[in-house]
Amino acid sequence: MTDWAAWTGGRGRVLAGAAVVTALLLSFHGAVPNRVGGLGSLLESFLPWLGAVVAVLFVLAVVRRSAFALVALLLPAAAWTYHFGGLFLPAPDPGADDLVVVQHNVSDENTDPAGTARALARAEPDLVALEELVPPAREVYAETLAADYPYRVVRGTVGLWSKYPLSGSRPLDIKPRGIEEEWQRGLRTVAHTPRGDVAVHVAHLPSVRVGASGLASSWRDESAGLLGDALAAEEQGRVVLLGDLNATVDDRALDPLTTRLNVAERGLALSFPAGLPLARIDQVMARAGTVGALRTLPATGSDHLPVLARVVWH
Repeated sequence: MTDWAAWTGGRGRVLAGAAVVTALLLSFHGAVPNRVGGLGSLLESFLPWLGAVVAVLFVLAVVRRSAFALVALLLPAAAWTYHFGGLFLPAPDPGADDLVVVQHNVSDENTDPAGTARALARAEPDLVALEELVPPAREVYAETLAADYPYRVVRGTVGLWSKYPLSGSRPLDIKPRGIEEEWQRGLRTVAHTPRGDVAVHVAHLPSVRVGASGLASSWRDESAGLLGDALAAEEQGRVVLLGDLNATVDDRALDPLTTRLNVAERGLALSFPAGLPLARIDQVMARAGTVGALRTLPATGSDHLPVLARVVWH
């Protein structure tokens, strides 16, 4: 059998089938039901990693010398590029009117809050949003950031530090039913920036658990709905949401947010876990603006990586 005959024979049908299934999952992930073990949300949490599946299938197709499988792989490759390719394009040049923000879950087990605060300040953002603020570390963050960020608001375990004056600060009620203990993980304030007033929402949605029965996310999903209601009621035109949302922007659980706000157009910025980042669950979103570039900062004492974003106002 000639080499050409080997490539064009009937081999590789299983690989071609796997390629088609991968393309369907990328293109129609919303059709995967959530009723059984939260499978839809679980798939969407790791959707970018289907690109690795495409790469493995490509290697196997080459080893099998299957032109049939290679042609079939064009489908998932095109679907992945359409969905995620734009994140890897060069970011636009920074503008003088950009609002630079940092979002970081600092971890309630962080043993170096002062070092974490200094690391965030070195990035020179305009706003710094922090979650899992607990005493006595909370006071360390306040003291360390005070020189560069004289304005701050803290509600429960979330806080915002700003270079610009803040007003209208209040807690956000995003506490799901069933949580009985004291629980305050949301705030809203207005930052009076040189570009105009911006309503800033800081939130930390409940964690999810992955077990033998699938994805347990009911509290997170309910909290996301409550946060979406607060955003819908926000009267300020310009809005920024900063938070550990315990979900990726592809996860349908964040539909109450992603249908109202713009998400990052550039930068994959996987943020969790810090040692081997698998997903970006730390988010920056905006209304009346574009999140034009998003990237992670070096690791701190947290199990999350900080993310930095530039918001360009329309």
